[in-house]
Amino acid sequence: MAEESNTGAAQAAQPRLQVLNQYIRDLSFENVAVQKGGPKEGKPEVTVQVALDANKKSDNVFEVVTKTKIESKIADDAIFILELEYAGQFRVENVAENQLHPFLLIECPRMLFPFLRRIVSDVSRDGGFPPLNLENIDFLALYRQEIARRQAAQKAEAPIS
Repeated sequence: MAEESNTGAAQAAQPRLQVLNQYIRDLSFENVAVQKGGPKEGKPEVTVQVALDANKKSDNVFEVVTKTKIESKIADDAIFILELEYAGQFRVENVAENQLHPFLLIECPRMLFPFLRRIVSDVSRDGGFPPLNLENIDFLALYRQEIARRQAAQKAEAPIS
């Protein structure tokens, strides 16, 4: 009997993540090539920038936003620019306070990414270009880069003693 209660306590303490909703918070697509008379010949170079943000909405409820900016260019001439903020609201339970920040900025965007990828593909196709299928994003590496960048910025701002 005591073994069953320990198992129940262990299950109750397991981290729990529930997607409450997900949505496009902001979307912009600019077809620069058409405005300038059509795309030039050549293979486009595509750059993808990703930023993450998380905000507490209420007890155990957080909004996580993946901000994506995609630019397609041939040489220095822009073909299109796509900016997308894709957000989700999550209920997060049983996650230690010191683990909450990485949990929100790694696991939550990982769950949203397939939907963000589909939107980018559809919008680029509907904009008159071949569908752009984004490569997987390593949100753990992205998180580590941001932490390193913040630490470097803090060291640069620290007064020299």
